[in-house]
Amino acid sequence: MRVHLGSDHAGLELKDHLTTSLIDHGYEVVDHGPFVYDALDDYPGFCLRAAEGVAADRAEGQLSMGVVIGGSGNGEQMAANKVEGIRCALVWSEETATLAREHNDANVVSVGGRMHSVDDMTRFVQVFLSTEFTHDERHVRRIGQLSTYEQSGELPPLPASALAGSPDA
Repeated sequence: MRVHLGSDHAGLELKDHLTTSLIDHGYEVVDHGPFVYDALDDYPGFCLRAAEGVAADRAEGQLSMGVVIGGSGNGEQMAANKVEGIRCALVWSEETATLAREHNDANVVSVGGRMHSVDDMTRFVQVFLSTEFTHDERHVRRIGQLSTYEQSGELPPLPASALAGSPDA
């Protein structure tokens, strides 16, 4: 599997550690930077490139995932999610890493380099990369609703129970 990495200065240490760890575990790593510490760098350029790499690979049928890393992981997740076809999940535990894959079929994971130890974050990423999507109908349906909205702007229907007293009724 190919894994695209992108970070900012706050995630540089973890990105460098992950590069070695992922290669040692047989992954093909594509590092989108940064490559040197610069306290004034901006995460969008690195994280958007990593997410675009995942999207391009998947469009060509290549098994590919991504990891974006920053201080908290929040901005990096937001950046990655701007790329069409990307579902990036912010994870902070093994459980959130597992659920991001099993329920949301996330293809990029975001972690906060200042939020956890390098060992914990490495484990979260490994759990994410090794967990499969369940393909349960309800999860497929929900992802389909998100994809439809992403493509057309069409809101998904609400269940009848949610319409009582709402402006959509």
